[in-house]
Amino acid sequence: MENKVRVRFAPSPTGPLHIGGVRTALYNYLFAKKHQGDFILRIEDTDQTRYVEKAEDYIIESLNWCGIPYDEGPAKPGNFGPYKQSERKEIYQKYIQVLLDKGHAYYAFDTPSELHDLRQKAEQKGEKFSYGPTNRNELNNSLHFSENEVKKRIQAQDYVVRFKTPVNKTMNIKDEVRGYIEVQTDNLDDKILFKSDGMPTYHLANIVDDHLMEISHVIRGEEWLPSLPLHVLLYEAFGWEAPSFAHLPLILKPNGKGKLSKRDGDKDGFPVFPLQWKDPKTGSLSSGYREEHYLPETLVNVLAFLGWNPGTEQELFSLKELIQAFDLKKVNKAGAKFDPKKTLWFQQQYLQKAPIEYLLEEFLNELESMDIHPSQAYVEEVIQTVKERAAFASDLWELSSFYFEAPKDFAQKASKKVWKEDTEVVMKKLIEVISEVDDFSEENLKEEVKPWIADSGYGFGKVMQPLRLSLVGDMKGPDVFHILACIGKNEAVKRINFAIKSLGLA
Repeated sequence: MENKVRVRFAPSPTGPLHIGGVRTALYNYLFAKKHQGDFILRIEDTDQTRYVEKAEDYIIESLNWCGIPYDEGPAKPGNFGPYKQSERKEIYQKYIQVLLDKGHAYYAFDTPSELHDLRQKAEQKGEKFSYGPTNRNELNNSLHFSENEVKKRIQAQDYVVRFKTPVNKTMNIKDEVRGYIEVQTDNLDDKILFKSDGMPTYHLANIVDDHLMEISHVIRGEEWLPSLPLHVLLYEAFGWEAPSFAHLPLILKPNGKGKLSKRDGDKDGFPVFPLQWKDPKTGSLSSGYREEHYLPETLVNVLAFLGWNPGTEQELFSLKELIQAFDLKKVNKAGAKFDPKKTLWFQQQYLQKAPIEYLLEEFLNELESMDIHPSQAYVEEVIQTVKERAAFASDLWELSSFYFEAPKDFAQKASKKVWKEDTEVVMKKLIEVISEVDDFSEENLKEEVKPWIADSGYGFGKVMQPLRLSLVGDMKGPDVFHILACIGKNEAVKRINFAIKSLGLA
């Protein structure tokens, strides 16, 4: 029987969660649920200098808003906690000692100024300095000091613990997305695993935590690909079985080359964060999809397609459908361009699917703020009529304002086009016709007005276009007879008279 699927999303609390991070979390969530596994949140806060207050809460709130909550993590303890790396210091000290005892790691005492000088000398030769298998025996470290000398130095000065990369080894590493990757260890450097302040670097903490938390698959961003050889070597050094690795493609900016950044969103007017973020230091606000009134289903569907393709024509996927369809084999290697227009299209599709209760609540609140108090049934009727042209609940007012208030003025271009010298006469006759209609329903109005237009010889456009202008103030909106029926006879007559007064030619 195969081991249980356990995956983790392991962000650093250094600021707001970029949608690239949300996409990583989403893929982990989909994979876990597809295989009846666990989705774990681990906060990687070993770098306390970059820690940002409230960033952890923001991460958790973002996952919950997207509908992809974690199964284990902070405030949801399982059997593998703590779930914050800053609370696991003693664990890392134990495991760095294991590597030192096995000869897979060593103390390095090189000062920052010594390393700076070595880098400068390499640059002068047109080379790049690398601390690793080819030169470590010539540098300031425990590999060629006596045990007593090492102890003295540990007591007297700052140090780091570096990984001892194997010499002249060819690695053939499998990635679930990219296939096999060949690496020569002599091209690697000896990464720092531990610092004298008692804190591990990302590399050690990551491997130890993944092992102890029984992570079966590491699904993470492409930016971690260069670290893959070291991580595999660390598993080998500890004598542990490595998990499967899958490195996801970058999310690229809409135009040009490179990774999608906040600057791209600011420039083109779209969010790159799931929720609004207020910088605790500067107080500056960054927009979020939630506050811009996108539905969470929209963001999830958009992100799912940034790097993955189901291989079918289907584009709209519920979360349940995504879980069923998701497969790491269908994740692309190439980066995926973020398309704000396509995101807007998805939003429009999901707004049409949104429960009427959601749209009612949003629109009623907006009407309330304008001191407009129609019946709920009336508002629902209006929403059902105009919503197909809306992308956001906030679009509803612009699409339907004429159902609630009469136009105060008339679009100039439309007025010139449809209001002619004889229009006043036509509109006055129309008032006479509709004043006689007792059953002011949409169907009955059509039955009364259409034959009159045909008999009068005016032509349909000569009546209906100025009528629309009178009711709406412009040449937009749904069926005119629907508007008439909704606003009622008295209001309709009042609006037509106002148009005659405002637009009548002297």
